[in-house]
Amino acid sequence: MIKKFIDKLLGKPDSAKTATPQGKRVELPFSEHGIDLNLVDPNAVRVVKMLSDAGFETYLVGGAVRDLLLGLRPKDFDVATNATPEEVKGLFRRAFIIGRRFRIVHVVFGRGREHEVIEVSTFRAMMDSAAAEQVKGNEKTSKSELAGKSHVVDSAGRVLRDNVWGPQIEDAARRDFTVNAMYYDPQKQIVVDYHGGFKDAKKKVLRMIGDPATRYREDPVRIIRAVRFAAKLGFAIEPKTRAPIQEMAALLESVPASRTFDEMIKLLQTGHSLASIDELRKQGLVGASRGVFPMLDVVFDDSTPNPTRKKFVELALTDTDRRVGEGKSVVPSFMLACMLWHDVLEGWQRLKNAGEAPFPALQLAVDAVFDARIGDISGRGKLAADMRDIWLMQPRFERRLGSGPFTLVEQPRFRAGFDFLRLRADAGEIEAELAQWWEDFSLADADQRAELIEAARGKGNTLRRAPSAAAGPEEFAAVEPARKRRPRRRKPRSAGPDAGPPATG
Repeated sequence: MIKKFIDKLLGKPDSAKTATPQGKRVELPFSEHGIDLNLVDPNAVRVVKMLSDAGFETYLVGGAVRDLLLGLRPKDFDVATNATPEEVKGLFRRAFIIGRRFRIVHVVFGRGREHEVIEVSTFRAMMDSAAAEQVKGNEKTSKSELAGKSHVVDSAGRVLRDNVWGPQIEDAARRDFTVNAMYYDPQKQIVVDYHGGFKDAKKKVLRMIGDPATRYREDPVRIIRAVRFAAKLGFAIEPKTRAPIQEMAALLESVPASRTFDEMIKLLQTGHSLASIDELRKQGLVGASRGVFPMLDVVFDDSTPNPTRKKFVELALTDTDRRVGEGKSVVPSFMLACMLWHDVLEGWQRLKNAGEAPFPALQLAVDAVFDARIGDISGRGKLAADMRDIWLMQPRFERRLGSGPFTLVEQPRFRAGFDFLRLRADAGEIEAELAQWWEDFSLADADQRAELIEAARGKGNTLRRAPSAAAGPEEFAAVEPARKRRPRRRKPRSAGPDAGPPATG
């Protein structure tokens, strides 16, 4: 009684009310769920079979089951089992235990670029908040602080480490949304559902398991996941699940920047990026000074709109959605290059106005933008190299004479640079004729290329920026016509006593 009174006085939630319900096991036969086995990855089935044959309880779990119930082909397949990570690793030739916060096993099939990873996790036990050890929780928490601890939370309730195994019913309660807490056995063709996920999937409702505010505190990234799933699946966020989102958004500041960055990339590369932006707006998570995704705030802040930039980024996101829908690959470097392009332009012009030479100014502007907007995140080196190539290629597209076009079209990143140029033309930033010329040149044979260069020479190689585009660096506004070189006059050989007879042809 005294503890409850003190907790109430301090504003702490009643643990009895916020405890996550464990639910009740319901088995759905094929006649009810109707999952098409042709949509299930053979390697995922192979993992389930091998673990089952070894005597372990094993299922496909999470988003893959949800997508299968909706008649969609899942992109990734996760497996859940009562085997420990060490037991899983011992059954497969190529399996690797990864993670500190949550230990899981990656089972790898194939090699090279075509390899596939099936992620296997062990059923986790419910976390007893009274037994969980508390540490000073942030991304800088040292390994020594976490050593020897299985359940660790920070002062805000965020889970820092959790590697205690338990039964499936507790594992289901540990998952975030009801539609992500279902298990599928592809051998017996049954779906196991503890929290009404099957009904929610059919109703297209996204519902948090347990008390939403408590679950957001455990892992603030669930806020972003709610937005992503709602946009991707076209689901409505259930009112109680939606209610705490704006209040809890501040907790995302405690999440490591690299993890938030990865979640932003997922939002924008699911094939539903524009719907994700709309959902972020609806939940009040994008715009002036929200701070969840500062990069998105810059583009979509209606209080200081930049129509040219917004149009360019929206075209890029639409193009990304189209490519994903067509089963084509997309890379974060291209999308990020589009989002930050106008920062580069502004910095470039500012440096040139200060007296810096054009090309060094562009390089300095690129470095400044990358440091300010991307920061120190995993994979920065590869991102930086790809984005830099795309940006530094743009002035070179303006030069269409001599050997330049032949050299440029052979660059490894030419296609990405050209796609970027095409988006600039579609946004009205440059003349469409320039993008068309480079498309023709890239597809032409040697004779046709010579004709295209001659045509560009005849026009003086001049293409002005489209009238609707915002002011930008002069290099992108126009290219000076190539000056005709006067024929070089050969000096006559001076006559003298040593001079020989004139040369004859």
